[in-house]
Amino acid sequence: MIEVGLTGCIGSGKSTVAAALVRHGAVLLDADAIVADLQQPGSPTLEAMVAHFGPSILRPDGHLDRAAVAGIVFEDPQELAALNAIVHPAVRAEMAVRRGGLAGSEAVIVADIPLLAEAGPERRAGLAGIIVVDIDPEVAVQRLVAGRGLTAGEARSRLARQASRAERLKLADFVIDNNGTPVALEEQVARCWQWIASLEHPPASGETAG
Repeated sequence: MIEVGLTGCIGSGKSTVAAALVRHGAVLLDADAIVADLQQPGSPTLEAMVAHFGPSILRPDGHLDRAAVAGIVFEDPQELAALNAIVHPAVRAEMAVRRGGLAGSEAVIVADIPLLAEAGPERRAGLAGIIVVDIDPEVAVQRLVAGRGLTAGEARSRLARQASRAERLKLADFVIDNNGTPVALEEQVARCWQWIASLEHPPASGETAG
């Protein structure tokens, strides 16, 4: 079993890259999908969130109103930290359970972790390498406006609350440039898959991949 981390800013196309790697044969551990699972009605994580933020974060059917949570935490660093303190330990525990189910196999695990750069060096533990999906921030803004219905101001505000492009690239063992066409992206993903395969035989000291 080998595991690599995958990260990128909001609007980078990271989910598209993750799906392409799955088509090549990877097993995906998607932190965002796990968060959604952990926040279902009746779950300990959702109950802890309601205890902290109040019932206004719930829709009438009892499900989480993600827009309501975003409206609270994106404007208040302390509330964002409180949310992370509730959610992140639960996500790490669930990822460990799912990872444990693959122990001893030949699986190639891609751990899709949006905030890998923000989480600190301890999150790199156990990863054979880190893939960063890179994009010009203004291109990301355009895609967020077109694809998610955000205003340009909202998109820039969310990008500003994440690690900088330079901070993310500093983590990278392999960079996928997603400023171009879908065809160019697929070609880079294919090269990335070859790089992942090479991690089973680590390069000599001083060599780099990417």
